[in-house]
Formats: sequence, structure tokens, C-alpha cells
Amino acid sequence: MPNGIAYLALLLWPLVCLVLFRSMKLERAVIWSLIGGYLLLPPVASFDLPLVPPLDKSSIPSVSVFLICLVFLGRNMSVWPHSKLARLLLAGFVIGSVPTVLANSDAVVFEVFANSDPISFPAWSLPGLGLRDVASAFGGQVIAILPFLLARHLLATEDNIRELLLAIVIAALVYSVPALIEIRLSPQINTWVYGFFQHEFVQTMRSGGFRPIVFLEHPLWLAIFVVAALLSATALMKASVDERRVRFVLAMIYLAGLLYLCKSLASFAYGVCLVPVVLFAGMRLQIKIAVAFALAAVIYPLLRGVGWVPVEDILEWANSVNPARAASLAYRFETETLLLERASERPWVGWGGWGRNLIHDSETGELLTIPDGRWIIVFGTYGWLGYVCEFGLLSLPIFLLGRAALNASGHHISPYAAAAVLILGINMVDMLLNAALTPITWMLAGAGLGYAERLKLQQKADAAVTLRPAIGTVAKDRVPTTIM
Repeated sequence: MPNGIAYLALLLWPLVCLVLFRSMKLERAVIWSLIGGYLLLPPVASFDLPLVPPLDKSSIPSVSVFLICLVFLGRNMSVWPHSKLARLLLAGFVIGSVPTVLANSDAVVFEVFANSDPISFPAWSLPGLGLRDVASAFGGQVIAILPFLLARHLLATEDNIRELLLAIVIAALVYSVPALIEIRLSPQINTWVYGFFQHEFVQTMRSGGFRPIVFLEHPLWLAIFVVAALLSATALMKASVDERRVRFVLAMIYLAGLLYLCKSLASFAYGVCLVPVVLFAGMRLQIKIAVAFALAAVIYPLLRGVGWVPVEDILEWANSVNPARAASLAYRFETETLLLERASERPWVGWGGWGRNLIHDSETGELLTIPDGRWIIVFGTYGWLGYVCEFGLLSLPIFLLGRAALNASGHHISPYAAAAVLILGINMVDMLLNAALTPITWMLAGAGLGYAERLKLQQKADAAVTLRPAIGTVAKDRVPTTIM
């Protein structure tokens, strides 16, 4: 159970945000309030109040920052995207939770069988969803999307995206201190500070050592955060032209070592493959690779559902690399299969909350499946509607920036924006395996969308300026000459 310090930290974070806003410029305060809350506040602990979603390490910073920005900006606070598709996906993401709740008013009853006849009275059941759950689900979706909306409005410029990448690097360097302590002594910091361990301890043990977790939900979440920091440091180093380049080179080397010590095979592979891409590829190629990642993440559930994912071939290859990791991957695939069968019973709007989308033992109620991938969690909970809207919002900035890059024809593409969507793309791929959808992911997506919208407007403005002289020239040529 979380101790008093855990709940006190949650209560005091709005004041911390206010201090940051009074001591920093607006954009920097937004970044550090959200990243700091994600990295420092206690996981799992939350305030569960009636009719509202849980107030935890994700929702408290998001709501606090939004309210402070609303006070600072007033009517200048614009959260509605310019893109019509983004508006449609945003509306579906928020409002789509309502039909999910309304379609799941029935209780899920688990019956115990005696011989061939079911016992009249069920062993236990999961409650149906009611009107109270409408407010909670709707509010939860609104709060979840706030970092995306704030970043789209405030972090859409090249300078502010650089500020975001720099904050990720600095945060990872600072966070490496408790991470290294846990690698050496075992993951205990959350227990020391907040009085409880947030996950299964066995998940932190790998290859005769420990994987750090600090104040996050899982060691893999910390590993993918280090990947983001490593790629950010690489992009900042590449764009630097003065003595700061040496600092970023040292940060790259240090973060690469930290990533190796995190003992996550997938995350380490991401770093090994993508650092050279950021170093040597141009901005347009980076964006194209990000588009490929986003496409893979978006279409995977469809391919998985129809059986077009070569599961056996993937497991055979994984077994040749690391039998232990292959066994873990096989378990994930088996869990996906069971949860897909469950989700297919209500494919459009899903099963809603209370664990109704999961597989339970009919006699004891014990969970038989624990989902890992974000996609299967969203698909089982909110159905195709929820999945398309959530992953559509995440991937849309990548696709829009890809289209803008193809149509740029001489326009400058920010190296920071290219790196941001590349990090976002690999995060989306990782969400096929893990549930690491964090406020940082939403900020990268929001900043990418805002930058793509600005780039498109600039291209239209430049095209209009180019067109006006041509029209004027044609009109001048058509003026009849006077014959004397």
C-alpha cells in the first residue's frame, strides 16, 4: 500500500507546477511539469473519487498544467486542431467512450458447471456499466489527451520541439542516478520513498542482474524512455555547431551504456538500429522511416486478427536469438490470441472497464490473461472505434509530416521535428508489445501535429506569394496597346 508520502506528493504536484510556471517560460514549464510528474510521482497510487477518473501521476499533472495555461493564456488558449481528420479522431477518442459504456450495461456472469448443467446461481460476476461510468470514462479520455492538445498549441515550433528533446535528455541523465543505484542494489527506490513495490519483482531480474524501474510502472517503460533520450541526444548533437556538440556526444555514449544496462532486448535493438539513422540519414528519410513504423503499428491488429502475422516464423527466429525471450514472446502471442477472441465478441465498441475485456477463471475470478500490448488493451476495452481514434491520433502527425516533407520542395524540415516523429514511431511499434503510452508520447505526437500544421500553412502561403506575380504578369500582358 502507498504510504502518506505517496499521497502527499500527488497533492503537492499542482503547487510544484505553479512554481515551475512562475520561474520558467511558459513552454518550458509545460514540458517539465508533465515530464517531472511522469518520472517522479508514485505509480499505482491514486485518488478515486465518485464520478471522476482516478487522479494519479498522469492525470494530476495534465489537469494542473491545463488549468494554469488556461489562466495564463485565457482566450488565446486554442486546443482545436486545424486538420479536419485530427478533429474527427479527437472527437471519436473522447466521445467514443460513451457508446462503449452504454453498450455494456449487462453484467458479465461466470457460471460454475456441475456435470452437464450449470448451477442456477452464478459463482460471481463483473458489474455492468452505468451512467456513473459515462462521466468517468468521458473524463478519463479528456484528461488523457490534454498533453497532446497542450503540445500541439505550445510546442509546435522548431525551437520548442528542441526544448522538448533537450528536456528528455536532461531528465534521463538525472534519472540515471537512481536507475544505476537500482541496477547495483536491486529495484527498491519506490519502496524506500513511497512504501510499496509497484510491480512483480521477478520482472526486474534479467541475466543475473536487475533492471531499473525507479518510479515507473515497469522496467520496460524506463528502457523505452532511455531510447527516446538517446535518440534525442543524437539529434541534438547532429544539429549542434559549437562546443555543445561534445556534451551531446558524451550524453549519447552515457545513455547508450545506460540502455544496455536496462537489459531490454527490444529497446536495445531500437537504439542500435535508429542511432545511425538519426546520425547519417536526412530529415526526409527519417520521416519516411517513421511513417513505416506508424503504418506497421496501425495495421498490425488487422493482420493479427486475420492470421496474416507469421507468428511461428517470428518465434522460431526469436528462439535462435534468445530462447528465454522467445518464451516470453510466445506467452504474449498466446495472450493476444485469447484476448482477440474475447474482443471479437464486441468488436466495435469493446467491453469497457472493470476488467470485462480480460479472461477470468470462472470459479475463482482469478485473471488468466494479463495484456501487455497497448493495442490489445485499447481494442478490448473500446473496440475498433477506440483503437482507430487513439492510434490514429498518434500516427496522424507522422503521416501529415510525411506528406508535408514530400511537398516541401525546398522548405526547411526541422531536424528536431524529424527526430521527434521518429521517436514517436518507434514508441508506437513498442506499444504492440508493451503498454508504454505516456504523457511524453502524447507530447511528441501533439508537437508533431502542430509542426506539420504550421508547415502546411507556410507552404500554402509561399505558394500564394509565388502565384500572385504570375497572375499579375499575365494580366499585364493582356492589356491592349494603343495604336497611334
